[in-house]
Amino acid sequence: MSIAKYLVDVSVFQQPKEGNFYCGDSYFYAEMENGFICALADGLGSGEFANESSQIVIDIIKDNKNISIEKLVEKANERLLGKRGVVLGILKIEYDHKTYSFSSIGNVGIIRATKEGKTRSIPNAGFLAGYKRPFKVIKGKLESAMNFIMFSDGVKDKELAKMCMKNSDVHEITKSYVYVSEEEKKDDTTLIAIRYTEQP
Repeated sequence: MSIAKYLVDVSVFQQPKEGNFYCGDSYFYAEMENGFICALADGLGSGEFANESSQIVIDIIKDNKNISIEKLVEKANERLLGKRGVVLGILKIEYDHKTYSFSSIGNVGIIRATKEGKTRSIPNAGFLAGYKRPFKVIKGKLESAMNFIMFSDGVKDKELAKMCMKNSDVHEITKSYVYVSEEEKKDDTTLIAIRYTEQP
């Protein structure tokens, strides 16, 4: 997908917990008129009810993708009252301002990777379950070629350590994850590789 001189490529790996039909992780990404959004929601536990909660959150984000991350989290949280809780990561890229912003609540991880190296962000503690909670949104300047890796807690640290996250081909990143990861997943697992490139 592309607009003007900007390009965002995405590749996703997802697999439910061993023995489950439903995956408790749900995700969404889309290019907008002047930017890009990606969200990953992980319902607490696994199975059908975890999937229900995570899909509620993703549906809200799909329907309101042009509002701020703060407002998206607020709307999603309101809808989760009485449901199983969710941990959530949201990334937004603004082409015009050449900036990115993201928030991670609970154990959804986000890594930024450039030619200089990679930075893993510390998530906000806790989860969304209908009750207001404080959280921070991290903001930064885009570089001409950078990767964002978003993942649920089914992805293990030792697997991340073996991956090459600076690869310009996001499909190679997800392939490398499949190569280094265990075939049978002990938890619902989602890894999303995102590549932002500014064209000359």
